[in-house]
Amino acid sequence: MNATQPNRHRVWHSPVGEITIVIDADGRLVGVYNAGQNHWPPPELLGERDDSVGHEVVAQLTEYFAGKRTDFQLELAPRGTAFQAEVWAALRGIGYGETMTYGELARAIGRPTASRAVGAATGRNPWSIIVPCHRLVGRDGALIGYAGGIEVKRRLLAIEMSEA
Repeated sequence: MNATQPNRHRVWHSPVGEITIVIDADGRLVGVYNAGQNHWPPPELLGERDDSVGHEVVAQLTEYFAGKRTDFQLELAPRGTAFQAEVWAALRGIGYGETMTYGELARAIGRPTASRAVGAATGRNPWSIIVPCHRLVGRDGALIGYAGGIEVKRRLLAIEMSEA
């Protein structure tokens, strides 16, 4: 991040509620946060509100909600541990309209006993929807553990399942 220019954020009203989009000084996506989300970033990470930033993020999210986009092509600005980065990268491998259990993802990254750690890393995913942590489900297929709320998770999966 360019230290002379802090992050900026915009607030966008999406089909699943208000979303805050954070962009760094280099134009990379720092985060996408649902209103009321767990692990909300500190104000200094958000920076000043500037609804002129993040046009490409809004355009791609709009296409997603319209069923016209199945993945995102955005430059991300990762901030997290090596393990979190590994989990977030693996999440991007879960296809549109598909689900995977936390245990399956743990096995996929070569850590078969780390399903709870995968859940913790997923809960700190800063790119809601973009990095599709909503595609993770419980062992029995139940909708569990979404930082943006189970109802938002249900709605995102419904969008994908109807378009898949």
